[in-house]
Amino acid sequence: MARIVMKFGGTSMAGIERIRSVAERVRREADAGNEVLVVVSAMAGETDRLVQFCKEAAPLHDPREYDVVVASGEQVTAGLLAMTLQAAGLNARSFMGWQLVQATGAHGNARVEAVESAVLDEALKAGIVCVIPGFQGVSEDRRIATLGRGGSDTSAVAIAAGVKADRCDIYTDVDGVYTTDPRIVPRARKLQQITFEEMLELAGVGSKVLQVRSVGLAMREKLPLRVLSAFEDRPGTEIVERLDASMERNAIAGIAADRNEARVTLTGIADRPGTVANVIHPLSEAGISVDMIVHAATPNTGSSDLTFTLPRAGLAQAMSVIEQRKDAIGYAEMITDDRVAKVSIVGVGIRSNPALAATMFDTLAERGINLLAVSASEIKVSALIAEDELELAVRVLHSAFGLDAAPGVSA
Repeated sequence: MARIVMKFGGTSMAGIERIRSVAERVRREADAGNEVLVVVSAMAGETDRLVQFCKEAAPLHDPREYDVVVASGEQVTAGLLAMTLQAAGLNARSFMGWQLVQATGAHGNARVEAVESAVLDEALKAGIVCVIPGFQGVSEDRRIATLGRGGSDTSAVAIAAGVKADRCDIYTDVDGVYTTDPRIVPRARKLQQITFEEMLELAGVGSKVLQVRSVGLAMREKLPLRVLSAFEDRPGTEIVERLDASMERNAIAGIAADRNEARVTLTGIADRPGTVANVIHPLSEAGISVDMIVHAATPNTGSSDLTFTLPRAGLAQAMSVIEQRKDAIGYAEMITDDRVAKVSIVGVGIRSNPALAATMFDTLAERGINLLAVSASEIKVSALIAEDELELAVRVLHSAFGLDAAPGVSA
């Protein structure tokens, strides 16, 4: 007997027929003698609809009331799935996020602090299938708090860690983690295994399969994850601490593409210690994440240029923050560009083979793709390029690193 957390995304819960299909998958695990907890997202499109209601009601709304509204989508699907499981003869009940998950931080983007595992342990020992709405918990001020978009993945991993589950299965509209987006490269291959490190980097540079925070939490807790299709009975992808020694795999796990990028350049700023902090600090206080940073001094002038990237949706806010501090920063001109994108190679092989980065740069250069900025970590190399060259870059890199599936071989 195993203790399993099953998480179902919005497309899996989009209507009663799909909820019945989810219930059948849950029933199979319960009939096999497993203890089952199910974490659910809102129906596809429902959270967007609720967010729009909040904007129409009050453009500058209270984030605590925003959480009350947007958390309701998952509560609906939790209740509907519990009803469906009961109708199928299972002993099931729904819980609410505020009964189980303690959260801290800002409303709308709270973080999981603790899980009331004793409540769930008692229910599981009584043979109850526990159905839990994802994306939410209760804040220190005893108000409903949501965990940010995609937060149901984090809920599932946190609950799995809290109840010491044997694994956490993430059911979604794809059947695993691929070497790149199959919509860009039809010959992308599904990976049987990928490490937590690699998945964390892929999620951070554009892969939408799992939320970054959920992968980081699973890695910290050493909790086995699987990504599976909610619509087909096919093997998925295991996310593990280290790869099976018997499994052959490329040094590069995958190629990630991210269109959600914008670039800001400040010219004529002082070339002295503290200049970069003087720009980045107010942005961080405004909740704007900065990624690539290039600080280039002009020799013998005492001045420099600072370029950085940030999520495209935050560009207008970032410009406003910087303009308000123009006198303090002391820049000559601010130049922005929202027609850029980021392409990244990710793989544990990068750690021991620096030639892989050279292969990436050579491949892009051969196709005339200019690098606007570069950043790297131990197992990732990212390049900022023009957005209209992104798909070409992904395709040529995918081939260059031997990731294309053989003709006629299905994933």
